[in-house]
Amino acid sequence: MRDLLWFDPSAEPAAPDQVLSHPDPIERARAAQKRDLPKRFWKEVAVEPVDGGFRILLDGRAVKTPGKRELRLASAEVAEGIAAEWRAQESHLDPATMPMTRIANSVLDAVVDRRDEVAADAVRYAGTDLLCYRAEGPERLVERQTAAWDPLLDWIDETHGARLLVAEGIVHVAQDEEALARLRTRVDGLDPWALAALHVLTTLTGSFVLALALVEARLSRDEAWALAHLDETWNAELWGRDAEAEARLVHRRGEFDAAARFAGR
Repeated sequence: MRDLLWFDPSAEPAAPDQVLSHPDPIERARAAQKRDLPKRFWKEVAVEPVDGGFRILLDGRAVKTPGKRELRLASAEVAEGIAAEWRAQESHLDPATMPMTRIANSVLDAVVDRRDEVAADAVRYAGTDLLCYRAEGPERLVERQTAAWDPLLDWIDETHGARLLVAEGIVHVAQDEEALARLRTRVDGLDPWALAALHVLTTLTGSFVLALALVEARLSRDEAWALAHLDETWNAELWGRDAEAEARLVHRRGEFDAAARFAGR
């Protein structure tokens, strides 16, 4: 799957399912090591206010997306985060270490023009939401899931009128189409930046509910992350932590935090 988050100025904009998908960060980093990365060609990175937004300058020249659009950001906080990624590049330009830049490219080259597809894909996750599939046992894990996840399902029902059904095990449960339609109405009200954040957060956690709760400030980053990894935490408590799995989580947390910043969280 081609990643738009590569800085080839001749690249054509990719479809939303390409630009917003997040391949495993460790595997992406390994792949990056196998190819020749572009050398760093700039000395100074700056953030410049322009037309109600902000842009990134490399030695005074504006950064552009792979689709050749000027990389303009809606907030100073996001612009500074992206500038920090460019400053952190050492001898070579490594997109695997620039999650905020990649998301911004995605927004400008795909989400702005194809937001209906992105919105539909995000809501589709609600049909198989992590929070709706519970363990059949042991009892303590079931109780932990119930205590942690049920309040979020109650919240999305009370706030957005979407009651999502819960099942045990892996048997699919069909969600009410009217409930999903109400969630789609909410998603349609998001600006492209928040929509991209919601999509990325949903794919990283497997939960539309957790992603929306974070976007709407119902949860903090740490709370949403912990709830998304409740099962992994349970297994780690029983069997100990695997070094490779922990490294994978660290990389994914970096992607998660980057996406949250686009929603102002």
